[in-house]
Formats: sequence, structure tokens, C-alpha cells
Amino acid sequence: MSSAGQISSIACSSESYHSRKRGRFHLLLLVALCSFGMSPISSAGRLKDLVSIEGVRENQLIGYGIVVGLNKTGDKRQTVFSAQSLTNLLLRMGVQVNPVALLVNNTAGVIVTATLPPFAQPGTKLDVTVAAIGDASNLQGGLLLLTSLKDADGNPFAVAQGAVVTGGFVAGAGGTKETKNHPTTGRVPSGALVERAAPSVAPRETVRLQLRYADFTTASRIAVALNKTFWSSGDPLALAENSGVVRVNVPSQYRGNTVGFLADLEAVTVESDRNAKIVVNERTGTVVLGKFVRIAPVAILQGNLSIQIETSYAVSQPAPFSQGQTMVTPQVGVGVKEEKAQSISLKEGATVEDLVRALLAIGSTPRDIIAILQNLRGAGALDADLEVI
Repeated sequence: MSSAGQISSIACSSESYHSRKRGRFHLLLLVALCSFGMSPISSAGRLKDLVSIEGVRENQLIGYGIVVGLNKTGDKRQTVFSAQSLTNLLLRMGVQVNPVALLVNNTAGVIVTATLPPFAQPGTKLDVTVAAIGDASNLQGGLLLLTSLKDADGNPFAVAQGAVVTGGFVAGAGGTKETKNHPTTGRVPSGALVERAAPSVAPRETVRLQLRYADFTTASRIAVALNKTFWSSGDPLALAENSGVVRVNVPSQYRGNTVGFLADLEAVTVESDRNAKIVVNERTGTVVLGKFVRIAPVAILQGNLSIQIETSYAVSQPAPFSQGQTMVTPQVGVGVKEEKAQSISLKEGATVEDLVRALLAIGSTPRDIIAILQNLRGAGALDADLEVI
């Protein structure tokens, strides 16, 4: 999908959602205006936005810690690991207590996570996320104690400590309580300190570019663009190995200055290519359509059948001085309404614009549009990938 198609589709999705909130959900009209009413622009983008460099990647870190200083909103007695953790912490500080007799509800056991950026050096500060794993009800005002953060292999790379910012709260007492956001999850801004250099691999004589969206056409265009920009003599520098990887040899004039070569490489513009795709969100009724979607000749019939069942209650009152009892009798009414089927037909070479105008003409709702798109895909009349999220 082109950049124009992507930008306009995203704008249409956002605007459609707010329109639905106001009760005027003209989704397809917005898609038509945004995708086709704008003048076309080039889909060329920087190589920096299309690929990532092999070896230059982030690493996920995780650790177990405890948060103290809570106002009686920590773990309860049935959460035994928080009491054991506090006992072990006090033991290392020379205080020996019995974990069975320990009753502290100002402490909570938490999982701490962070993302280690590529080439992070000792002393770099990271943001960490803290989440309660016991039955603590609120981490507001808590203090995360020194926690070791490790990678998937168990190697420690950072330590975290600091005040927890929840971004939410719990207020009230008794039967009246108000909760905002998720007070059992919080962040410690710049709360982790890197103690060990990130395990990143710096490219040297050969650079391997990994496409964020694998595509043979885009990979071939990247190789052609790089050869045109940097190739002076000899064999070509860039070669597309497959749809997801392009191998690039560092030119001789950049030997010893790989960073400078990568900076110039990222600035190269390439005309990217995308598969035709339709993304549907059934929960919100959002449909994102790209302008490259093609539709085969097809006829669509749409009709609505609604059945309404209403129950009213009547009171049966017996005559005075009789032996009868007052009874409530339900009165059930059933109504069936079937609207006339609406029909549209699309000719050879029909585009999304044609589909948009046709569906708007028959007054289709977003839910109807989603069902129609799924049926078109099932009938083989839609030349696009249909993704439902």
C-alpha cells in the first residue's frame, strides 16, 4: 500500500471512530474522500523506515522485586511469596524474623520489566514497568526496592529501584469506591541503571538489512537503489537474498567508518511496495481500505429481517367477596419486519471507490460492510487480504 493510502486510511479510521460516537458513522464516505479526493503523492520512503539492521536490536529484561510503603493496599496473608521476599531482604540486612509470624500489608510482590536498547552502555538509564502479581489492590505511593533485571538466559544487565508512578487511583470506602485506570500497574521513570553493555553486534564489512515487511519487490528495489547510490566499480554492493533480507558490502571508501556508511544508507529513498489489504475491527466497527484493492465483477444483495418480541403484564382482579386471587398475566406480542433487499452490481475493474459509493447508496451500516467484505472474500471476488482484528 502506498504512503498516501496508508495515511488516508489511518485518518479515516480515527475520524470514523469519533463519528460513530456522535451517532453519524459515515465510514466508507470518509474512506472515499480521504483515499481518492487527495492528489496522489510519491510512496518513496527512507530506507531507515523500511528496514532494520541485523544485530542492532532491543532485548527484553525481567525481574522479581518488592514494593514497600503502601498504605495497607499490599499483598494479604494468603500471598506467601511477598512475606518470604521481605524476610530474605531483612535477613541480608542483619534482621532475622519468622516469615510465619510476619504480617505486613504495606508490601507487594511485583514483576519488573524493561527494554534494553541496542548498544546501551553501563550507566544508561531505562524506564521500567512494575506489575503486581499477588492480591495487592493498589501500588500508588510505593517504592520499588533494588531489583536485578535479567535477559531470557538469566544474565543480569540492569538493576531497578525508585518510586512507582501508577497513573491511576482507588478512592472510597465501604460500598462506595471509585477506580481509575489500573492502579496495580505502574512505571518507574529512569528507574533502571544498566550495569552491563547490551549484547548488540556492530556491522563491519557486510551489513544485512532486514525488511520490516517482507516483500520481493521492495527487496529488489532496495538493492537497485543502493547499487545506484554507492556502486562505483567492481561487483554490485547490494544483493537481495530473499524477500526479507538484503546483503550489502561496505564500500571501500567507507572502510573503518561503518557508522558513516549506515547513516548515508538510511537516508536513501526507496519506492516500497505493499500487498492490497483490508483491515476490519469488528469490536469498534472500523474498516481500513487501501486504494489498491480490486474487486471482480459481482452482484450484492442486502436485506434486513428484524423480529421484535414484546411482553406486557396485565393484572387480573377477581370480583369483590369472591374466592379468586389477584393474578399477573403476561401478554406476549411478536412482530416480524423484513425490509426489501437492496442490490448493487460492480463491473470489471471495480475499485474501492466504486464499492464505497455503491454501499453508501443502499444505506449500509458498518456491520453490514464488514459482512459484505467477508462474503466478497469468501466468493473470491476481492483481490486483497482481509484481516480481522
